[in-house]
Amino acid sequence: METKKKIMLTGDRPTGRLHIGHYVGSLRQRVEIQNSGEYDEIFVMLADAQALTDNFDDPEKVRESVMQCAIDYLSIGIDPEKTNIFIQSEVPQLHELTVYYMNLVTVARVQRNPTVKNEIKLRNFEANIPVGFFTYPISQASDITAFKATIVPVGEDQEPMLEQCREIVRKFNYTYGKDVLVEPEIYLPPNKACLRLPGTDGQAKMSKSLGNTIYLSDPEDVLKKKVMSMFTDPNHLRVEDPGSLEGNTVFTYLDAFCSDEDFDKYLPEYKNLDELKAHYQRGGLGDVKVKKFLFKVLNDFLAPIREKRAYYEAHPEEVIEAITKGTMAARAKAEETLRDVKEAMKIDYFEKWEKDYGVRYDK
Repeated sequence: METKKKIMLTGDRPTGRLHIGHYVGSLRQRVEIQNSGEYDEIFVMLADAQALTDNFDDPEKVRESVMQCAIDYLSIGIDPEKTNIFIQSEVPQLHELTVYYMNLVTVARVQRNPTVKNEIKLRNFEANIPVGFFTYPISQASDITAFKATIVPVGEDQEPMLEQCREIVRKFNYTYGKDVLVEPEIYLPPNKACLRLPGTDGQAKMSKSLGNTIYLSDPEDVLKKKVMSMFTDPNHLRVEDPGSLEGNTVFTYLDAFCSDEDFDKYLPEYKNLDELKAHYQRGGLGDVKVKKFLFKVLNDFLAPIREKRAYYEAHPEEVIEAITKGTMAARAKAEETLRDVKEAMKIDYFEKWEKDYGVRYDK
């Protein structure tokens, strides 16, 4: 029996530079999967077509963000020799698949999708929802199934999108009587603190539009300013007051980023994060001291990323070469799936006629 290939597909909507919320939510997992050697093929998509659904009037923003996101990918360790970085709009097979999948999904089903509902509310679309944005789950299913991805590392807020993709896969395979498409599985961070990193202001979501982000490209002085102004426990007014960890952004970030080695280096009076938390909860530990520790932890994390980013900013031709190589590989893979889909749907006219009548059509 043929062993099913292990294929990863993931990506980002290029609407600006990537932040540490992206890193803990999925970027870190992508690098781990890439370096594990367990996967046959890996694709990371710059989802510019999806980004245009709510940025159609600012295409230059998306265009510039494609380059910035690609630089972020390379800076955090995505290796173009192991991972195919590609531009969504440059793989036309994805758009054709989207059209076919639209017939398998009802309007009511898309309206019930929690991710779609939340995003519509966030963008204040209300009744004026662009059709392209509304059909985002179908487009995403096209992106995933085109590469026959078996695993998709994304944030937990994308689980409804993955479930809708699985529904489309089942509906297609049942309708056309062939197991052409593959059902993907979601890959979530093992660290619960990384499921969704809150904004620096304590809001549930880190978002560019809310201005509560720490970017992977933030210089040291900007990082320090953001960390020192972070939301903590509003009732922890004096050092001697007991502090709460519930909703305390600083400790959430420490959960996601710090290690015992960081305490050896910067806070040797504590063995680990549990001891620091216990001291904070019983009182006698000020927010400033904890924030200064977090700044050092995050700065150590971001320093090598900044160094790599500076290199790629000075060598854009290497970034473009990586994207071009990945896009060509993505086109070839998506074309294979499209051929299988059209054959199952019996709309592979020229291929069928060549087989039946010997009349060849060269595309």
